[in-house]
Amino acid sequence: MDSFTPIQTATQQLTSMVKSTIQLLPNILIAVVVFIIFWFIARFSRRLIKNFTKRKKSRNLGLVLARLSQGFIILVGAFIALAIIIPSFKPGDLVQLLGVSGVAVGFAFRDILQNFLAGILILITEPFVISDQIVFNDFEGTVEDIQTRATMIRTYDGTRIVIPNAELFTNSVKVNTAFEKRRLQYDIGIGYGDNIAEAKKIILDVLHDDPQAISDPPPEALVVELADSTVNIRARWWISPPGRAEAIDSQDMVLTELCNRLVAAGIDLPFPTQQILFHDQTEETDGDRARQREGWPSVKGNNPKARDISDSLRQLAQIRNNKENDKNNNDSVRHG
Repeated sequence: MDSFTPIQTATQQLTSMVKSTIQLLPNILIAVVVFIIFWFIARFSRRLIKNFTKRKKSRNLGLVLARLSQGFIILVGAFIALAIIIPSFKPGDLVQLLGVSGVAVGFAFRDILQNFLAGILILITEPFVISDQIVFNDFEGTVEDIQTRATMIRTYDGTRIVIPNAELFTNSVKVNTAFEKRRLQYDIGIGYGDNIAEAKKIILDVLHDDPQAISDPPPEALVVELADSTVNIRARWWISPPGRAEAIDSQDMVLTELCNRLVAAGIDLPFPTQQILFHDQTEETDGDRARQREGWPSVKGNNPKARDISDSLRQLAQIRNNKENDKNNNDSVRHG
């Protein structure tokens, strides 16, 4: 009889667990139904808050309130469901447990909590909103979504970049679509012998003809630099809307027309040039700074004439051949 006691004990415990589970089945079903109801209420409240704040032009604030309200309602539903399943459960016990372990959780999830708080602050302060075009470090694109952990941007070549909110909140971000207007500019270099006033007039005519350029503020053409080989004129014009596609289209039209009209008007568009001097070491004047041509001041009336590179190379080859012949003759004399 004693050998069957452990088996009987295990069987009794298993039977007791099955009976208690069967007794809890109605409570479990009720708890699941209650939690589903709270889940639908949370979704409805989130949608309602987003629609209300969208009419008030507070889209980011609506996202914050919608997500917080949804999380709070789901949490309340979970507490009620647990209380239905386990009548002895008290929310205060869970709160005390979280208070004891809160410090450890804070250290373990420090980066996650930092991104979460940064996301909440970004949504509240609204430095940028969804559909804005931003530049962050080497990434540029359109903001698709601002979550509590990270911000999603879609680059212009069709890729998605996930940026942690803490980095966006603590670093500089360029928002290209923050205002309704955006200024574009480009520097055009003309020759020193060209008419600056005529070049300015052509530039302004091209800017006024651009359908995407606006008249207020008006386009400008300003001389900004007297460079080594060009007079640089800066063309500045404003566009609206300020999107990336509009900026690229406007710049393409303006630069194409500028090049065609300036060239047609006979205005030079110089490009950088270099002059390379080859020092001819075959000349008798090599080392004489008063007479050699390359890179030294000359003396009037005592300068050698210019020589082609081919002649210099031919003379250098002749000198080498003479040296080799002299060497061969000396060797033959010794052996003879």
